[in-house]
Amino acid sequence: MLQVNGLSKSFGGVAAISDVTLAFPTGSLTAIIGPNGAGKSTFFNLISGGLIPDTGEVLLDGKNLVGRNRAEIIAAGVGRAFQIAKIFPSLTVEETLLGAIGAHQGHSANLWHRFPLPQTRDNVGRVADMLGLTDKMQVLSANLSHGDHKLLDIALALVLEPRVLLLDEPTAGMGPDERWRMIDRVYQLWETEKTTLVFIEHDMDIVFKIAPSIRVLCYGRVLAEGTPDEIRNSPQVIDAYLGTDHGAHAT
Repeated sequence: MLQVNGLSKSFGGVAAISDVTLAFPTGSLTAIIGPNGAGKSTFFNLISGGLIPDTGEVLLDGKNLVGRNRAEIIAAGVGRAFQIAKIFPSLTVEETLLGAIGAHQGHSANLWHRFPLPQTRDNVGRVADMLGLTDKMQVLSANLSHGDHKLLDIALALVLEPRVLLLDEPTAGMGPDERWRMIDRVYQLWETEKTTLVFIEHDMDIVFKIAPSIRVLCYGRVLAEGTPDEIRNSPQVIDAYLGTDHGAHAT
């Protein structure tokens, strides 16, 4: 289980995250929503080691991750894909994924590409197949579409076999058809791997369709948590984020 207790972070006296306590059961699928500036990406940065909280703890199966560096947090089992995909444009998809595993295990990416262990190639192939990248393995990362960039970023996190996967706006910048294809991939990934998956998303149609559990952040605090129906019908959430149109639709 991923558990955060009393998590707080301020910048220049302004609280970005304030006393947040949330639990994400093992194997759960959870959406994090809220208005711009609610603290969602800061929350992810605190979990994944991009930032150190002022107070609070981040526990994975009871072990506190606060104070560990990013490599240690990845080794502990937390993976993250970013809103803006982080790729290596001069490498092929296959080289990128093999290199990620090699770097994680302390090997040179070039040597790892030339002499990968069979189980390493098997893992890369399995992840590529799961995310629909098999036919793009020899394509330079720079030549991928925006959607495939995002899939590759998710694959980079997934080949390291995380127990918790954080996805920061996986559909950002996509058209309607592409974003639904992406979210279908994300849902299939969760169903197949049973990883604890937490994602930030602004498209409420997507959130309400696939997320069994939703947590709402507003001004750095937890405004509400519950099922899609509970969130849709929450007066506080309607007032602060969804608006009356969503409330009327839910009714």
